[in-house]
Amino acid sequence: MIVRDDYSLRTHNTFGIDVKCRRFVEFENDHEAMEVAEMLRESTLPFLIIGEGSNLLLTRDFDGIVVRSGIKGYTFETGDRMVCGSGEVWDDMVATSIEAGYYGMENLSLIPGDVGASAVQNIGAYGVEAKDLILCVWAIEIETGKTCILDHDVCEYGYRQSRFKHDWKNKFLITRVSYGLSRTFQPHLDYGNIRQELQRKGITSPSAQQLRDTIIEIRNAKLPDPKIEGNAGSFFMNPVVSREQYERLAALYEGMPHYRVDDEHEKIPAGWMIDQCGWKGKSLGRAGVHDRQALVLVNRGGATGAEIVALSDAIRRDVKERFGVDIYPEVNII
Repeated sequence: MIVRDDYSLRTHNTFGIDVKCRRFVEFENDHEAMEVAEMLRESTLPFLIIGEGSNLLLTRDFDGIVVRSGIKGYTFETGDRMVCGSGEVWDDMVATSIEAGYYGMENLSLIPGDVGASAVQNIGAYGVEAKDLILCVWAIEIETGKTCILDHDVCEYGYRQSRFKHDWKNKFLITRVSYGLSRTFQPHLDYGNIRQELQRKGITSPSAQQLRDTIIEIRNAKLPDPKIEGNAGSFFMNPVVSREQYERLAALYEGMPHYRVDDEHEKIPAGWMIDQCGWKGKSLGRAGVHDRQALVLVNRGGATGAEIVALSDAIRRDVKERFGVDIYPEVNII
């Protein structure tokens, strides 16, 4: 187990915000996770459970305990299951699954973060979400120290949502996640510009690796490297609106992009609305909007968490004023 006091979290959040916590703890196996659960029960300090910090915006020092999983390892089991330690890097597991001939994760290539966070956030991209793959989640219940196996259905997954973000917040230390994959590759190509990029390469029937490579290229072309310019990827969730509201807006904005959710709802890209409001490439102090993807807020250098929140608030006001649509941060703001 790793324990550090008065510890800087700068390397544990991809915005690169330099704030400290009173204590940092990383568990590396189930036994240590149980010990950490006991520590949290006995302590009067608040605590924060993090992953790689790729979906985290820290606005101040945290006067409490920050907990992170360092559990590694993965296995392929009967029924085309892949069970991964919660501390594994998500994208490493995508690559591993393809190399082993297990498919389903390809569209989620290059999403930052770790395996545990995939179960909390219900990460998603290019028409696929983690909930489409998750079978169950192994966790230690903090209140009792007992091991729990939480089936997919009880996690109540929705768009970028799960019970881990709401009534289960700070109730579990996730240790492993089980994904249901397939030995037969069935590509999902009809979201975003995947098919267009494949056609540009002259690929009509991509392999899983070709699809992964293409998605990585698409993401690299429009998303900044957090090692160079601090960011947390997509800062806002794409809003889901009623079909009636969508049709009113579509009549005003010809060619407005949208994605069908169901018979009564449509999803409108938040990045498109932010771009229409003129924010792409603009800055507010040391915080800015990425010049190739308006959905991404960036640390131009030395920005505080409060500066990034101020930028977020200004963008949300403008989108609401112009489109009558509320957009909400996907990032966890502390």
